Amino acid sequence: MFLRQLEPRTARTTADVIRFALWPLAVMTVLNRVFIKAVNGFVTDDYKPVYQASLDFLNGREVYTANFDSVDPHYLYPPSGTLLIAPIAVIDYEKSRWLFILLNAVAILIAWYLLLRLFNYTLRSIAAPVLLLAMFMSETVINTLVFTNVNGCLLLAEMLFLILLLRRRDVWAGVVLGLSMAVKPTLAPLLLIAVVRKQWTLVATAVAVPIALTAVAWPLSRDPERFFTRTAPYLFETRDYFNSAIPGNAEYYGLPPWLTWTIRLTMAVLVLVSLWILYRYYREDELFFVTTASGVLLTASWLLASLGQMYYSMMLFPFLMSVVLRNSVLRNWPAWLAVFGFLSYDKWLSDRWPDIGRNLEYLRITFGWGLLLVVVFCVLGDRYLAARRTGRLPRLDPVWMADAPDSRDAGVDDFAAPAPPVRSPAAGPAAEPESAGARVVETQAVRS
Repeated sequence: MFLRQLEPRTARTTADVIRFALWPLAVMTVLNRVFIKAVNGFVTDDYKPVYQASLDFLNGREVYTANFDSVDPHYLYPPSGTLLIAPIAVIDYEKSRWLFILLNAVAILIAWYLLLRLFNYTLRSIAAPVLLLAMFMSETVINTLVFTNVNGCLLLAEMLFLILLLRRRDVWAGVVLGLSMAVKPTLAPLLLIAVVRKQWTLVATAVAVPIALTAVAWPLSRDPERFFTRTAPYLFETRDYFNSAIPGNAEYYGLPPWLTWTIRLTMAVLVLVSLWILYRYYREDELFFVTTASGVLLTASWLLASLGQMYYSMMLFPFLMSVVLRNSVLRNWPAWLAVFGFLSYDKWLSDRWPDIGRNLEYLRITFGWGLLLVVVFCVLGDRYLAARRTGRLPRLDPVWMADAPDSRDAGVDDFAAPAPPVRSPAAGPAAEPESAGARVVETQAVRS
């Protein structure tokens, strides 16, 4: 049966054309990224310090010895993360790196499938190859694999957490989030979603897991206290290299502190207003609320805190996928201009205009994250003001959103063919257009 799916066929519908065209492109792109680009590597190697720290941990040597005066990647995981990741050093470096690349690639693929299912799409839908190709064409997936870091596993943890959160499987959701926080605190802002939903068991479990793992790792480590006395303070410092956060770029361009804080506080106000509108008017629309709020929280944490790096943007895939929802805040062109800024693998360094090219390259991620937050604020704010003017509060969505088919049920949304026009009974029976049957067949095919 599986081989029959590979049998060459001529597409009969638009949906078939898109699927037949995109699946080979998506699969070959995945193979290239995993087995060519990632294995080839790059001058930036996030895996080497992690492997060395794991090797030192297994051999009872000091782990937190990084030279923070250099710009090379440093080992920054806490003792709990060291405990979890130490098995990678059981084999030699090269084979270990290959296995870690494969682990992250598999994690990203599982996350891709879970993301499809979260929005009620199947592998037979158009969304499957579109999403797969988009993910593996992005900077965040490419550099996660090439630099060989743990972000692919964090994306899988995020997807598992969101699904378990929505299903009210609080203990398991807390365990998954806690394990991710034990390695890196990237997903820690998502705890706020559990707090406002009053899922206290989830919160308690997520906090307890890294604490318990730290307690286990402490007596097994040679210098665990140095993470808190030496590494943690460095994490809260603002560095002026490989840092797309507002304070990082402010340091690089020499902005005065008052201007930097003005920008940060202004953006913080926009974020707080957006989160308030989401909580006040959308928390019952669970999928929209959770995916949108998670995107706002994570983007704000990278943009406003001391460190934000471009490949963190992988964690925004659930938020970006929410574009299939009728009331998504991403159904406008400025949102996708923002997405281009922080997901595109294009380089803007220019030999002809070096200063302009360098500024575009260094600032596009910061501007992309910032524009995304501005778009969310403007869309939600406009909906709120329009609803207040027309007396629709507490319902913010206009009638056309509420009455439209839900993409989570149909699985197609705007990919579906338009319905035939409604005719007045007085007009009498009309001949069906020749292409109407084909449109119905096409719609059914897309829904599959």
